Amino acid sequence: MVKLLVGHKGTGKTKQMIDLANEQVETSNGSLIFINKNSRLMYDLKYKIRVVCMEEYEHVTNSDEYIGFIYGIISSDHDIETVYIDSILKHADFSLGDIPEFLGRLKVISKNYGMDFVVSLSAEKEEMIGVDFSEYEVLN
Repeated sequence: MVKLLVGHKGTGKTKQMIDLANEQVETSNGSLIFINKNSRLMYDLKYKIRVVCMEEYEHVTNSDEYIGFIYGIISSDHDIETVYIDSILKHADFSLGDIPEFLGRLKVISKNYGMDFVVSLSAEKEEMIGVDFSEYEVLN
């Protein structure tokens, strides 16, 4: 399943995502991955959560490459339970227009590999034209 945290900058999405990941790691039987733009959150997350800093992968520049990057993470760990993606619009060259296709692809990956995604987006629902919110769980 793909779960969304939506709202403009400063509405507490990252804090909520960190809390969700830290709570989940206590009862998780699989791996948790937290993808963030930089390493500033590394010490807010419990040590069992794998933190991926996208600044280290500057050649991931669009949604196709980002999906390939996610497949690479999956291929290295077959026990992934949840992938948290914080502020996707700050990664690579994502725009609001890329979001419907990107979320659809995450939904397929989620179904095929039995994992969840939690994605935060710095935008309001009304701004995300083309996203069918009935297909996703909105957490806030």
